[in-house]
Amino acid sequence: MDLLVAALLGVVQGVFMFVPVSSTSHLVLTQSWLTEFGVDVPPPESPEMVLFDLVVHVGTMVSVVVVMGAGLRQLGKGVHREVVTGRVAANWRSGFQGALATRLVFLGLVTTAVTGVLGLLLKDTLTERVFASTTVVAVALVLTGAMLWWTDAMTPDRGGRWLRFGWAGPRDITLMMAIAIGVAQAAALAPGISRSGTTIFVALLIGMGRTMAARYSFYVAIPTILAATGVELLGALGDGGLTEVSWAAMATGFVVAAVVGSGALWVVLRLLEAAKFRVFAVYVWLLAVFVLVTGVS
Repeated sequence: MDLLVAALLGVVQGVFMFVPVSSTSHLVLTQSWLTEFGVDVPPPESPEMVLFDLVVHVGTMVSVVVVMGAGLRQLGKGVHREVVTGRVAANWRSGFQGALATRLVFLGLVTTAVTGVLGLLLKDTLTERVFASTTVVAVALVLTGAMLWWTDAMTPDRGGRWLRFGWAGPRDITLMMAIAIGVAQAAALAPGISRSGTTIFVALLIGMGRTMAARYSFYVAIPTILAATGVELLGALGDGGLTEVSWAAMATGFVVAAVVGSGALWVVLRLLEAAKFRVFAVYVWLLAVFVLVTGVS
């Protein structure tokens, strides 16, 4: 893979990692289109391309630190303060109820662990079946669009008999909420299902406020993607190292994804606050039709 192709894939990842329309599906589609035009790109399901996709995902994690770094620093200072003052030691039996920052970190790790366990169990199925099925990708895109459409309708003063969207703040997040978001994040391993869109949708559905849902979604992506990248890197090195995707291509994709992703994240956060996600719903529905018509998966 040459550096220009790596940069193009980095742009795709940087834009679509945060725009809730499934970055994986766009990477897979772009790789398929490049192959159709005769560009030498490894198959999307190959170990090296899976690793490349994860590396550019890590690049977009830099965007989270750039755009949402103030919140991360505040969280880190809170954990440090709670450790020093003894709140962590005094509250570990109660799930850190009296240590808010530590509790949020603990719940984030629970979400990551749930995603990791389910991801390992589903990895082979996703690689062998989902990546190769045009119909499954199209159905996943339709489902993503439905979630994005409903996301705009969720407000504190709306809800039916069974669902009441009373926004929960940091102190109200429970262990079951963390587990539910971990399951949602695992489902988004399938191309066509947006990780950010799905986790934000589920977070809102179970009671988080918009700002909290966005922060939690993007923060838990950091350990999740870093862990997945480490696993794939070990696998690639164990298979004899990189032969078709160079380290220079990996680095190029990483840097481009980080730069482009910062701008995309800034835009998405403001659209979420303004309840303007329906524009993305229409887009993924049109993309689903395109995938079915062209047969590209």
